Amino acid sequence: MTTHSRAGGFAETAVQKTALVVGIVFLLVGILGFIPGITTNYEQLQFASHGSGALLMGVFQVSILHNIVHLLFGVLGVTLARSFNGARNYLIWGGVVYLALWLYGLLVPHDSMANFVPVNHADNWLHLVLGVGMLALGIILGRRNDTRAAVAD
Repeated sequence: MTTHSRAGGFAETAVQKTALVVGIVFLLVGILGFIPGITTNYEQLQFASHGSGALLMGVFQVSILHNIVHLLFGVLGVTLARSFNGARNYLIWGGVVYLALWLYGLLVPHDSMANFVPVNHADNWLHLVLGVGMLALGIILGRRNDTRAAVAD
């Protein structure tokens, strides 16, 4: 079993498959954030403001910027899943980013202008779970089993 993919190939390793799935989920979340009904209070959707009253699935506060970030994060995951190192780095650094967003959500008052993303309590807990999960998956699944693959990738 190899731990890398052919140049331009589909995800072949566990870390690549995981990064691909995570990327696809982020793409779906970004799209769903623009669909009225799935996003409640859609008429209150703002570009970037703590005042955006739109809630994805009636729970997670979103804005146009928030949805665009999800879409870009998804494209990045799907793209980086094409290589072992790219997939591992996507999961690890994506986890770090989401842990930073969790801290941001804890430190910034939700009704302040600094909360431009915007985030609410549900977002904070989701960011913690995503951060820990992505980081752990990147580290655990990103271990090399085949030293020849390290040279080939």
